[in-house]
Amino acid sequence: MVVLALNHILINLFLFMVIYFPSLKNLIMAKYSKKAQDKVEKAMHERKHGTLKSGRSGKKVTSRKQAIAIGLSEAREKGAKVPKKKSAAKKSTKKAAAKKSTAKSTAKKSTKKRAAKKSS
Repeated sequence: MVVLALNHILINLFLFMVIYFPSLKNLIMAKYSKKAQDKVEKAMHERKHGTLKSGRSGKKVTSRKQAIAIGLSEAREKGAKVPKKKSAAKKSTKKAAAKKSTAKSTAKKSTKKRAAKKSS
């Protein structure tokens, strides 16, 4: 009974902290799953021993950052909890902006055509 009461108090405290201190959420919530950590660790181990190969060209990987990227990519393929790629997020916002600008320019062209037809 006492354990349930303590558990209830801890849950309420956690919810209070997340609601009133959103910056603490980053400290509490894990960004990467254990599976993702294991994949990155394995990729780093392979890089250290010189057995990690690049997927596209098949060359030996020597860069630490590239080894981490390969590990995260493999983790994503397996369905592990990994944040989205930053470059993909930037590309999607650029595409959305490009679509908006092309939609505006086509709308302007169509209104000019209508105005030209009315005047003639």
